[in-house]
Amino acid sequence: MIDHIGFSVSDFKKSHEFYSKALAPLGIEKIVEVEDASGFGKNGKPEFWLGKGHLPQSSMHVAFTADSRKQVDQFYEAALASGGKDNGAPGIRERYHPNYYGAFVIDPDGHNIEAVCHHAE
Repeated sequence: MIDHIGFSVSDFKKSHEFYSKALAPLGIEKIVEVEDASGFGKNGKPEFWLGKGHLPQSSMHVAFTADSRKQVDQFYEAALASGGKDNGAPGIRERYHPNYYGAFVIDPDGHNIEAVCHHAE
């Protein structure tokens, strides 16, 4: 339904480094960099964009698909190691559905970033 999403960050270099490391376990990498913006994705298609600019009035929530629970764990560890703040350790969130395995971190600008796997272990 959504082709891509993007938002502004306060410190482009810091956020670029955070997302490069946090998203690597999910197989997501920088595909293109244009002026003060970077597009991250898989298979050559940038789907998640960061750009230097004015911050939104309130924080956003972005969830990235993980292929396995192990990737969710690795995302969480990488995100914390690169400056993210814990907002929910990896685990089952049965309130969504029995196989919803997610982890949440707060990025350098206060956005709630999640990795989620919907598959049974």
